Amino acid sequence: MTAFDLSGKTILVTGASSGLGRQTAVTASEFGARLVITGRNEARLSETFRELKGDNHLQIVADLTLQDDINRLVAALPELNGVVHSTGISDLSPARFITAETIAKTFRISFDASVLLTAGLLGKKKLAKGNCSIVFISSISTRYPFVGGAMYISAKAALEAYARVLALELAPKGIRVNCVAPAFVRTPMLDETAANYSQEAVNMIEARQILGLGDPTDVANSIVYYLADASKWVSATSLVLGGG
Repeated sequence: MTAFDLSGKTILVTGASSGLGRQTAVTASEFGARLVITGRNEARLSETFRELKGDNHLQIVADLTLQDDINRLVAALPELNGVVHSTGISDLSPARFITAETIAKTFRISFDASVLLTAGLLGKKKLAKGNCSIVFISSISTRYPFVGGAMYISAKAALEAYARVLALELAPKGIRVNCVAPAFVRTPMLDETAANYSQEAVNMIEARQILGLGDPTDVANSIVYYLADASKWVSATSLVLGGG
């Protein structure tokens, strides 16, 4: 057993039907964790479930923009040793085109869902005291913004600020809270950027990153560090991945 071993830990991963959420769930299972995965798309969530290593995993379909689904998910959960919040959207638009609907949609998925789920987990005492780690997926863009990313970046910045306060509140319970802030990674979200804008835009993004584009496993391995006992003295941090 190593300090990165997740055997005996039960981990909830949201947004596990694709992208970073899917890879995080698969990688955590490879390190021995029991996974509870959730997402809105049942077919894609089942694809992730079939990729998990080991057994005794659970999948629960839920739309975390709906309070009733949050309540149903929380009620069905066992005690957790880790939570990875991987819900979010990248809906890019110039500042002059931002509307009340744009703000509401972005924050409902990329901020509210994680905050309200966390409140539910705490209210129903689903987090193991003294042996639990919460990880939020933020973005390097909070430090290195880009044109058109006002809403995406604002939601991620709000999430990082929330995580720091949550770390203070939960420290007495022995529950750690951290963020990972990756640069752009080869995921369906990046493919959408290429399709909606241009491949040239993606090429420019890659050129700005000193280590180039990342792979989902690069992010997942960093999240495993935060979930594992290797980081038992680490909280209220945000780890930048990929370089600035």
